[in-house]
Amino acid sequence: MAHHPEQGWSLLCNGVLLFEDTGELLPDGQVIDPHRPLSTEHVVTAA
Repeated sequence: MAHHPEQGWSLLCNGVLLFEDTGELLPDGQVIDPHRPLSTEHVVTAA
């Protein structure tokens, strides 16, 4: 796993590139578009 918050992405151990905007790039090249919540009431912050 590689984590690069200054660049806004992380590489997971299963080969998925996870982007800060919630988008994903799967190992087979498939793209999952960003799926941000529409309002801030669904935002969860880590402790």
